[in-house]
Amino acid sequence: MLLQLLFVLVAIIIGARVGGIGLGILGGLGLAVLTFVFGLQPTAPPIDVMLMIVAVIAAASCMQAAGGLDLMVKWAEKILRKNPHHITLLSPFVTYFFTFFAGTGHVAYSVLPVIAEVAKDTGIRPERPLGIAVIASQQAITASPISAATVAMLSMLAGYNISLFDILKISIPCTLAGVLLGALYSMKVGKELKDDPEYQRRLAAGEISGDGYHTTEVASHGKALTSVILFLAATIGIVLFGSIDGLRPTFTTAQGEVQMEMSHIIEVLMLSAASLILLFTKTDGIKAAKGSVFNAGMQAVVAIFGIAWMGDTFIAGNMEVMKENIFGLVTDMPWLFGVALFLMSILLFSQAATVRSLLPLGIALGISPYMLIALFPAVNGYFFLPNYPTVIAAINFDTTGTTRIGKYLLNHSFMMPGLIATIVSVVLGIVWVSMM
Repeated sequence: MLLQLLFVLVAIIIGARVGGIGLGILGGLGLAVLTFVFGLQPTAPPIDVMLMIVAVIAAASCMQAAGGLDLMVKWAEKILRKNPHHITLLSPFVTYFFTFFAGTGHVAYSVLPVIAEVAKDTGIRPERPLGIAVIASQQAITASPISAATVAMLSMLAGYNISLFDILKISIPCTLAGVLLGALYSMKVGKELKDDPEYQRRLAAGEISGDGYHTTEVASHGKALTSVILFLAATIGIVLFGSIDGLRPTFTTAQGEVQMEMSHIIEVLMLSAASLILLFTKTDGIKAAKGSVFNAGMQAVVAIFGIAWMGDTFIAGNMEVMKENIFGLVTDMPWLFGVALFLMSILLFSQAATVRSLLPLGIALGISPYMLIALFPAVNGYFFLPNYPTVIAAINFDTTGTTRIGKYLLNHSFMMPGLIATIVSVVLGIVWVSMM
């Protein structure tokens, strides 16, 4: 088993270094080794999760192509520029809402340069709002009803009569509280901007431009607003169907009454939203497929395909050995499974892939489904190593040089806000579940 685990970890590490779809296809290579060399029987690929994610990506991509995301960024820019002195508190909730609504943290790219400029012009150290804003965009993944991670969690806990509302009523307030405390901490991070030596050096050297940054203008406000409304309507529909079982259609079959599965509802509603956006806004479907949301989303699908399938096969093939060795430990201290989720997310760079890879083990070990929901925010660990795209983007957008990677790699601008937000979210979730 240890030798198999070594091959699994090597595939993950190399795949992460390759980047892009490398994580997924290296997972496929690891699966080949497990199957043809070690003789493990491959489990079923995670088709339902992948198809749900594809449907959400399709709708979000069409909204982006119609100008919906640009319109949302314009709204965010107005909020931030009207309240510049509260940028450190406002910016994380702006990026949180963006991710919550769109289901992907990559939408934060558009608003990060606005945050950096408003902070600089106001004399606030940009590291403060940028650091927690990036963390908030990750935390919201585990609170968004349409994110790949939440979809994966919902599909895997469906057998326990867990509804989407059961997940959201824990994850939303806990992650919001974690983000708030992370923002309050960030308000005192580092020296004031005017006293920062790196900023003074760049200012004296003329490296800081005085040109103001402004977001992309929306080509057609009407089309953009229509796409946002349609996407929001589909999202609300998913929440309602996922929270109220009585709303879901019921069909008569040879086996009796069968209720429509949530995976099918998500797929139908999101594909319908994508269709209506294209039809009502007369947007080119090719443009949707060329957008950043589609690109990032499909990379996530490939990652889940390869990595999750490999992880499933490894866990299923060694389940009895794992139960014998760690069952008692996890039963006594279930929070340790949260540590495993955090560490795995650092390697996988994907909350959804982490959930899909490790949750079967948590279920097999008998961890309560509500405890698994409480531990859900622990999958937001990929800020730990400062090489995730949104982290790098935030560093590049800060022309003052205050947002940076430290001398010792791990002492970077996102470490403390990330640890505070994640730990607070998980601890509050555990307390909430214990009270329930």
